[in-house]
Amino acid sequence: MTLANRMGRTANHVSRMAFGACAALAASAALAAFPGAAHAEQAAAPAPAVAAAPIPRAEGAGPPLWVVRDADSTVYLFGTIHYLRPGTAWGSDKVDAAFAGADQFWVEVADQDDPTVAAKVAQQHGVTPDRPLSSILSAEDFAAFDKAAQGVGASGAALDAYRPWLAAFIVAGTAPMQAGYRPDLGVDKTLMDRARAEGKTIHGFETADRQLRLIAGMSEEAQIAYLNNYVRNGGQIVPKLDQTVAAWLKGDAAEVGRLNRLDTRDIHEDVHRAALIVRNADWTDQIETMMKGSGSAFVAVGVAHLADQDSLIDMLKARGYSVERL
Repeated sequence: MTLANRMGRTANHVSRMAFGACAALAASAALAAFPGAAHAEQAAAPAPAVAAAPIPRAEGAGPPLWVVRDADSTVYLFGTIHYLRPGTAWGSDKVDAAFAGADQFWVEVADQDDPTVAAKVAQQHGVTPDRPLSSILSAEDFAAFDKAAQGVGASGAALDAYRPWLAAFIVAGTAPMQAGYRPDLGVDKTLMDRARAEGKTIHGFETADRQLRLIAGMSEEAQIAYLNNYVRNGGQIVPKLDQTVAAWLKGDAAEVGRLNRLDTRDIHEDVHRAALIVRNADWTDQIETMMKGSGSAFVAVGVAHLADQDSLIDMLKARGYSVERL
């Protein structure tokens, strides 16, 4: 199979992973607008209204929701899980009320259903035939990678030209779906469908292009550490995702943050920076712009951005905003 064919077959998969599809990839799956970037939004035109399916109600209070307020502005911050199993009950009255009352709806990426953007960046920044994986991984690590690749229907040789970050997406992305997790049931997609049904415009903090370029821009050392983590710990991807979903449903933000760090800062500081610090700094700029205006907004982003170290909440508090958990 030619490289072009291989890239074509994996493009949609790579696109999904690029949007922070599961807890195991939450560290770097959705990447980055640059700090201090001008306030830029990607607006998705509302599709024809279709009644949104009801969201099963969570037990107890459900996933956490925060709010930032001033005299004339309100921004709700809701942490999401990008992949869920059918029937996962996460709805709550507080989320319904905040969503219904918001003038604006914001997600990480508004154009996340377009695989062509991710495919283009993957082709440009995910393939290096002149520096194959077999030349930068130890013999032992490449053999382990080959075994992991075979587990997803590929091989080390077939993926040898891939850069480590893209190879990591390939070998790590299959297990959640095999375990019944689905991106179309993720919170972001569900809320986007609801926004369209209610005629709300969907705004994105960043583009898929920026997301992927940030992960592709990590140091080679960090990328290798990232790949080796998923090769060595592939059996923990689904259990950790299960644990993350359970903690999120209970509103245990501290546990969500701890689990996320296993696949970010604990791997390499560059992974943490690419996945959270740079992106959160840019999003904080954009939320601050919202606060300087008026009206209300509902922000739905991966829960690690609200629960982990260097979170949006931390950054907003550092700028003097009061962030209340509802």
